[in-house]
Amino acid sequence: MTEHTSGYAVFLFEQAWEALGEAIKPYVQEGPTGPHIPCHVVDTGGAFVEMTLPAKDERGKDAEIELMIPMQMVRMIVSMHSDIAFGFARERELRQNALPAVGPAAPAPTSPSTQMPHTADPAGANASIDDDRRRPPEG
Repeated sequence: MTEHTSGYAVFLFEQAWEALGEAIKPYVQEGPTGPHIPCHVVDTGGAFVEMTLPAKDERGKDAEIELMIPMQMVRMIVSMHSDIAFGFARERELRQNALPAVGPAAPAPTSPSTQMPHTADPAGANASIDDDRRRPPEG
């Protein structure tokens, strides 16, 4: 797909490529799905889509460029992350998957669930509910 293994691919509408003309060409990369702008960070919280792109300075050292284009020009943003982090966050940080593994190959639980209350006497657990139903309604 692209030479980058993580980040985002920003695809623009055809009219946007024409409107931006030569100014956008240094930042565009061709791929099997068409021209796109590869970037590490995307911020979509405003009238402009802010993209942080990897670049080289005049001495050949690594640098970053911030490119901003109007939101109306963006057709689609695709995440190219190879790890479990996903989204359009300003800072990219490694997040752990909050959901447990389920299914026949999942490991056995090491402790009882804390999400649902457990009772020692399942037969007597509904006794108070049954008693409440027998009382007349308050009024």
